Amino acid sequence: MFTNVISQEEFERFDPEMARLVRAEQERQQMTLSLVPSENVSSPHARALEGGLFADKNAEGYPGKRVAAGCEYADAVERLAIKRLKDIFGCEHANVQPMSATIGNVALLNAVLKPGDTILAMQLCDGGHLSHGAPFHVSGKTFNAAFYSVEADSERIDLETVAIIAEKVRPKLIVCGASSYPRLIDYEGFAAIARSVGSLLWADIAHVAGLIAAKAVPSPFPHADFVTTSTHKTWRGPRGVGIIMCRGAWAGKIDRALFPGLQGAPKVDMIASRATLFKECMTPKFAEYTGAVLDNAQALAESLIEGGIRLVTGGTDTHLLLADVGRIGLNGAEAEQLLASVGLVVNKNPIPFDTKPALVGSGIRLGSPAITTRGLGREECREIGAMVAEILRRGCDQETAAGITGRVREIAAGHPLFHDKWLH
Repeated sequence: MFTNVISQEEFERFDPEMARLVRAEQERQQMTLSLVPSENVSSPHARALEGGLFADKNAEGYPGKRVAAGCEYADAVERLAIKRLKDIFGCEHANVQPMSATIGNVALLNAVLKPGDTILAMQLCDGGHLSHGAPFHVSGKTFNAAFYSVEADSERIDLETVAIIAEKVRPKLIVCGASSYPRLIDYEGFAAIARSVGSLLWADIAHVAGLIAAKAVPSPFPHADFVTTSTHKTWRGPRGVGIIMCRGAWAGKIDRALFPGLQGAPKVDMIASRATLFKECMTPKFAEYTGAVLDNAQALAESLIEGGIRLVTGGTDTHLLLADVGRIGLNGAEAEQLLASVGLVVNKNPIPFDTKPALVGSGIRLGSPAITTRGLGREECREIGAMVAEILRRGCDQETAAGITGRVREIAAGHPLFHDKWLH
């Protein structure tokens, strides 16, 4: 019904090289613990639809206005996804066709701005995203990007400072939302600043979308004019697909900027997958999951601090933590390698006011979504935090490494990639 499936034996006979790589990746995922906050294990319900029957349907255009015939069920799928998004977030308009969140972000910029217009966004090294005007990205090459930073002492966004910068640069669009900022965003405060300078407000909620969908953290609605997101991370969908939500007045411009302005036919199988994901995230079980994500992140933070690791901003309000490893004589790349050697997967990351190159950084980014999906609880997260602190502070001598590797593999072996308690 869902896919044309061949047996594993048939596939291995046809392409043994690829089959070996798939088995190796399966073993890597199962026997390590992913603490990367932008990673999760996708819902089996949603994943079942990717690559299925709808994967072969050309549905270029929008519901009721397709280029090819035979789209009556593709139209119904897309309309269902949009309806569910509106029910979840209370948005006036939603576009579910972007092939990724970054493509959606670029489409939004193209719809709202003219080349050379000014945007105001968070500095990349302080937690912003490359699609928010980074100089090497098309968003920074096309538009005039100005930036706000976090405060030196608190490492948090100070809205009074943002307001001063906004008054000075008079942006047409203000961006709030981040990829490595561990604290909540004051969407209402940003909206007040935007109104004061005649600017539009865009909230990029890619990291916290699942938490917002479950009402575990505050929402950018109704404060933002535009909201974009990916569908993995805390939302626990498969990777790929971006979402653009906006006020109804912008619907036509947003849709035209994406198609035909930026991309052609969407992947209907991925839209179908996300429609099922949206239904899943409206359930009490998903709300329970997001609560566990937040609780586990707090447990990780407490344990890391007790182990002598400094956290940027002193902790977290979300699923994400940013640890300063420069204080203990490491850089981010070294810390990432040390932890990977014992099966703890993180990512190197700059921290505010970092002087090291971005691909080295002085920090590591950690998070709780994937380990929570695997069924780990607060005490296990405290133990993981202690192991992270130990390996970073003591180094990777043979005895320490062997002990931690063994314990990581023991925890990983006892937890499936997607725990049964989250299944519907």
